Amino acid sequence: MSKQTPGKLNKYKTIIYRKGKARFTNKREGKKMYETEPKKEIQIKLDDDIAQGMYSNLTFISSNDSEFVLDFIYMQPQQPRAKVRSRIILGPTHAKKFLLTLKDSVKKYEDRFGSIKVSNIQEKKIGF
Repeated sequence: MSKQTPGKLNKYKTIIYRKGKARFTNKREGKKMYETEPKKEIQIKLDDDIAQGMYSNLTFISSNDSEFVLDFIYMQPQQPRAKVRSRIILGPTHAKKFLLTLKDSVKKYEDRFGSIKVSNIQEKKIGF
């Protein structure tokens, strides 16, 4: 049993914790009520230069047994050189979560704005 305020001791008979939920049995009504623990708040700092974002029209993904490396690249038309704008390194679990989240986001986008058409033309070899 957890710590309870005197008011809760009079109102509730038992408290059982399971998977982040507390189940209280009401003495008067015999009904079970659920309360969830408050979610922890995460504060994320976003610097001004990062908030501007970076455009990418090409992505290379490589991996080994412990990480995935995503290189976001901007390639100008008719230029033989391209520049990596950002490199993101993810562990396998986060890579899978990223994949599922991106898949869900694309589905929501297409539900709202229509299907995204992808060219069937194979991309040219870039030479790196």
